[in-house]
Amino acid sequence: MSGVASLGLRSSGSYGSLQQSNGQSPAPAPSPPLAARKAGKMSFGGAGAGGRGLLFARICKLTSRRRRMLLLLLVAAAVLFCFLFSSLVSKDEDAPPGIETMLGISDQVRSFVNPVWTSSGRPITQGDSLNGNGLNTASQTEKQSDSDSSHKKLQGLSWSFPPSIVLEHHPCENFSFFPPPIDRKRTGPRPCPVCYVPVEQALALMPGAPSASPVLRSLNYLSGDNLISKESNHGSLFGGYPSLEERDKSYDIKDSMTVHCGFARGKIPGVNTGFDIDRADLSEMWQCQGIVVASAIFGNYDIMQQPKNISVFSKDTVCFFMFLDEETEAAIKNTTTIDNSKRIGLWRVVVVRNLPYSDARRNGKVPKLLLHRLFPNVRYSIWIDGKLKLVRDPYQLLERFLWRKNVSFAISRHYRRFDVFEEAEANKVGGKYDNASIDYQIEFYKREGLTHYSSAKLPITSDVPEGCVIIREHIPITNLFTCLWFNEVDRFTSRDQLSFSTVRDKIRKRVNWTADMFLDCERRDFVVQAYHRELWEQILRSPPPPQPRLVRQQPRKMLPDNTAKEPGKASGSKRVSAKRTRDKKSGSKRAHRSKVTGGKEFIQL
Repeated sequence: MSGVASLGLRSSGSYGSLQQSNGQSPAPAPSPPLAARKAGKMSFGGAGAGGRGLLFARICKLTSRRRRMLLLLLVAAAVLFCFLFSSLVSKDEDAPPGIETMLGISDQVRSFVNPVWTSSGRPITQGDSLNGNGLNTASQTEKQSDSDSSHKKLQGLSWSFPPSIVLEHHPCENFSFFPPPIDRKRTGPRPCPVCYVPVEQALALMPGAPSASPVLRSLNYLSGDNLISKESNHGSLFGGYPSLEERDKSYDIKDSMTVHCGFARGKIPGVNTGFDIDRADLSEMWQCQGIVVASAIFGNYDIMQQPKNISVFSKDTVCFFMFLDEETEAAIKNTTTIDNSKRIGLWRVVVVRNLPYSDARRNGKVPKLLLHRLFPNVRYSIWIDGKLKLVRDPYQLLERFLWRKNVSFAISRHYRRFDVFEEAEANKVGGKYDNASIDYQIEFYKREGLTHYSSAKLPITSDVPEGCVIIREHIPITNLFTCLWFNEVDRFTSRDQLSFSTVRDKIRKRVNWTADMFLDCERRDFVVQAYHRELWEQILRSPPPPQPRLVRQQPRKMLPDNTAKEPGKASGSKRVSAKRTRDKKSGSKRAHRSKVTGGKEFIQL
């Protein structure tokens, strides 16, 4: 064959000469001296092989047989690797859709991280929406540059996704729950074991589409400029003064609804509505898509806690927002430096001005219950109170409390109380709110049909939540639930535990939906509770408890070895030992008694 090197055949008197492709054999080359060559060597190449054959022949000439064999093995291994890789790729392309997911490039994960990503590859940013309302003064060039930078950022994140995995069985399917171990030193509420899956497995178990919202498909919110109170117990201007008639209609769930949900004085939450936020902060909040972890500290009431055990992937894809008022911001600046990106650790700090309420705790209910209004592009949210420290990865929490149970709203129940009437009395005893307001709210709910909790309400396990943690998916039915829950907090007391079951049961009677309630000990596994600032500072100011006074005992005087014998004592008598045992009580039967007779001292036991 022309142009192909053939295997050289050894002939008599020659070494390394090759048969030519035209079938003619060249004249044998003169044999080199025997000392100049080694027996048993074969070379490849020839005139018909061109430059590659000559190069390969030169390589073979300069290398030994062992190295040539190693080179051939490497080439064979490379060919085998390419063959296996191509077969795996073709297998993945032909595999049917299932639980296995190519997380690096899958459209499912891409849409989860950025759910409003368009098919053209351009994200829908807040600038587009704000421009429609005349609130964005940036030029189109700046918008396009922001879009390109966001696109590049998402492309960079796509390579950080964990590799695809296949889960035939859930890792926690054989996990059996057992209560916290007995600890005599800690009798109060304690954490209990919880089975989490690794972050990459949680991503593989992530739902590909939003959960179904029963009946309700579209939810809109009321707003107006001339809001007037029509009733004595009316709520607030921030809530829009909903009447009792409007309150009743809000529970008549339809395909499309418009309800009161805070921010009633403006079109955009956070812009001249009360609870006002800077435009730059709003832009960051609107660009947050996928998952947000949010918290708040108002009235300088708590100490900021930094999340722990957060994966690198979550740090890149999950938003962490901390809302502060101006008082808390001033106190934090005295001890902590806030950089140009307005971050303190993982938290992106947002300062809120023109707060709607004089009560700091009531102001905290705005981000707690209305996160879907502050973060319109977010799919999942995790709310934690300012006194709590998150110690688990957000993806693990979503898989454990939402995706694994196929629910859209999860909150822990109270560790001790299950009845709203008992919770109301505990709030009165603890001075959480004035007693008259608590009594008025409970009497109002009783007239609407509120009863004590009993086993007749099963499968509902409690009427009292521990509302410091809320894990939810932002779909219309959960957004409606938190809106109506906020309206109860706005109308009555700020103690949201008292109104939770009323709102839940009213919605549950009309549609097949309810809030899932998990154990309080499970909540204590992924958040650690710290002291409020006032209590912590009081502990630091209080003097340390008095330490027990240590009395140093004087060493006993020991008799020297050469102590002289007492006069008149016989030489053969026993000498009194220099070491003495400890003194016995005088009343003891074994006390030593001495008797002196004839100038001699006898010791009797």
